[in-house]
Amino acid sequence: MFQLGKTIVSEDILEKEFVCNLSACHGACCVDGDAGAPLSEEETKILEEIYPKVKPFLRKEGIAAIEAQGTWVKGTDGDLETPLIDNKDCAYVIFDGKTALCGVEQAYNQGIVEWKKPVSCHLYPIRVKDFTEFAAVNYDKWDICDDACSLGKELEVPVYKFVKEALVRRFGEDWYLELELVAQEWGKIKRK
Repeated sequence: MFQLGKTIVSEDILEKEFVCNLSACHGACCVDGDAGAPLSEEETKILEEIYPKVKPFLRKEGIAAIEAQGTWVKGTDGDLETPLIDNKDCAYVIFDGKTALCGVEQAYNQGIVEWKKPVSCHLYPIRVKDFTEFAAVNYDKWDICDDACSLGKELEVPVYKFVKEALVRRFGEDWYLELELVAQEWGKIKRK
């Protein structure tokens, strides 16, 4: 672990390699698991605001779940998250064939909304836990992403480079530039 501004960062994001491989996993992270995508309080307000514009992109099951539960829910641990369909799929998930995609992101890609998707989804496989004085930035190893790890290794793309856009979105350009400097130094140390 190392400190970068007000974050404590796991070396795993520098050492591990990762590139999403949707053709292999079919977006399993959107339909597996036992909770919705983590949300910030600000993101709950965004979802409430954009839901009418996103709704036409969603499946009827997702719309039913959102209209029954709300655009966001409090999870069993009290954290804010996206609602689920029958405790499985994220309510915002849509399918292209058998591949799960984000309905919010599809609306964004078509210029309907200006918000891409929850930053927790955009950051994956990085998970951020906010504390009072700092945020912990960790790599989350999930077996459904084994193909992404293999592809990342094959292409030699470290996690922090794969999620660059999301890290900049979450922490800012300056933070990311500092992270790149740390990664360069880390690489020199590892080669010795």
